[in-house]
Amino acid sequence: MKTFLRIYAAIHAVMALLFAAASLALMVIAARNGWLAIIGGMDTSAAEAMIEAIGLLAAAVVALQISQTITEQEVIRDTHIGSPTRVRRFLSRFMVVIVVAVAVEALVATFKARETPELMLHAAALFCAVGVVLIGWGVFVHLNRSAEELEPEAMADAKSEDRKLE
Repeated sequence: MKTFLRIYAAIHAVMALLFAAASLALMVIAARNGWLAIIGGMDTSAAEAMIEAIGLLAAAVVALQISQTITEQEVIRDTHIGSPTRVRRFLSRFMVVIVVAVAVEALVATFKARETPELMLHAAALFCAVGVVLIGWGVFVHLNRSAEELEPEAMADAKSEDRKLE
């Protein structure tokens, strides 16, 4: 059985590297787009290009966070998500960057809607999606906290694992 767990850890390590590589590629593309926007002139289209570059950077952060979390949870710690504390912490790391990424995308859509007003509905839907995700995340954290109180040793275990990584 340990052989299979090592194989899974190796697969997770490869996945983490691919997410990190995708993050680096997105950062390079965002930097290039931002630079082209700056040298192209300081006008409304440059602002839109910079906001799109920010959106790419937000996606890069998501990919890098996924890479880091996979590495920490599945390769370094060799822990499996079972306790409510680990589930909440695992999902919360992603939710922060996903909410930011969708909000940036909504901002990009809002800028594009200035030229094409029919896109404003799309931007509004994205902002509503951010609100719904935040509400759902808040409910999840609230309900999960109640479950965590039933297992205080799981919280202590998770905190001790954090000290191991420092």
